[in-house]
Amino acid sequence: MRIRKEQILEKAYLVGWARSRRASAPVDYDPEESLEELRELVTSAGARVVGAALQFSPEPDPATLVGRGKAHEIRVNARAAHAGVVIFDHDLTPTQLRNLEESLDSKVIDRTQLILDIFASRARSREGQLQVELAQLNYLLPRLSGRGTLLSRLGGGIGTRGPGEQQLEFDRRRIRARIQRLAQGIEKVRSERALHRDHRRENQLFTVALVGYTNAGKSTLFNALTRARVSTSDRLFVTLDPTVRVVKLPSHRRVLLSDTVGFIRKLPPHLVAAFRATLEELESSSLLVQVTDASDPQHRQQETAVEHLLETLGIVETPRLLVWNKIDLLDDALRARLLRGPRVAEVSAATGEGFQVLLQKIDEMLDADPIVEAEFEFSAGDGERLAFLHRAGNVLSTRYEDNRVTVRAQLAKSLRERLQPGRTFHADSLTHS
Repeated sequence: MRIRKEQILEKAYLVGWARSRRASAPVDYDPEESLEELRELVTSAGARVVGAALQFSPEPDPATLVGRGKAHEIRVNARAAHAGVVIFDHDLTPTQLRNLEESLDSKVIDRTQLILDIFASRARSREGQLQVELAQLNYLLPRLSGRGTLLSRLGGGIGTRGPGEQQLEFDRRRIRARIQRLAQGIEKVRSERALHRDHRRENQLFTVALVGYTNAGKSTLFNALTRARVSTSDRLFVTLDPTVRVVKLPSHRRVLLSDTVGFIRKLPPHLVAAFRATLEELESSSLLVQVTDASDPQHRQQETAVEHLLETLGIVETPRLLVWNKIDLLDDALRARLLRGPRVAEVSAATGEGFQVLLQKIDEMLDADPIVEAEFEFSAGDGERLAFLHRAGNVLSTRYEDNRVTVRAQLAKSLRERLQPGRTFHADSLTHS
């Protein structure tokens, strides 16, 4: 007998908590929307949502987050839906996690552990795996309270992927030693990345980084601009390991375009810290291209979350180009409402609409290396320099006299300096990473 895919998916019951609408403390997100985003995360993790509950109260209950009465209601409804795991859209303290495991008599995980589980399933490079494992162990360490229900229930399903399943068998001392080794490994990664960045600077190669909320279409845009094959999907957090490719701008100069992990609301601070080696690529970028899904009704809240994370990383001063993506999904009225300006572009990564304007604006915003017009005189036999000028610049005129050739061209200022007589010239070092 053939088993259908939906029959073997783990069933999850979702629980959200928010302050009562009458509470004095401000709420910076809509709890219903946050719970819907949790539903998307669960689907990305490979499970099926079979029910959900949302609890409002003036303050979180220190023992169970939602209170004893609500916990009993959740237990009854989750059992009736045959849920194998209850997932909270909120970070649970070790005490809350233990109490909920006992009162619900079910596997319980929170939003952070769910995100870590997705990351563990997506990390492909050694670097990504190191960063995920470090974040998992830092999350699990304070929650290891002996061999109680937490350990016994983590036998399979979401929340148990990656190294966490094996590390749970270690005692605290061995986990701390592993954390130290992982931190050393990531520090080595940071050093190697720093060397690569120094090499780029020496060769006047600027990095343009794509940033934005998860599932905004960054990887689709990256693939279209670079002809790369980065995995894309409607699932959240498909891109985890950063990818860098060369892109040729209208001025004929080449820059490095970097695709990075998507941001999300309520991203745990220690997860940001674990991915510091990857996110440092953003710090060294000459320009951030902030991609926003213009068709998403929550795009303003998503932009706020991106802004908050960029502030956390300390890179709010980096020049930024806002890109409205998926404009092919908007009608004329909605498109008319979009913010416009010299540092804004509208594109469709799916259809290619707006790409030339986007590349032109990237060109214009890289003012640290402006386009200049210059005249060069070479030996007529200097084919390497001549070919490079045609490839990396916009040649306006060429004049031959005797054994000399005079070329007037537009190109990046840094390349003009490298092409001056007497300077060592290697075309490959000027155009490739």
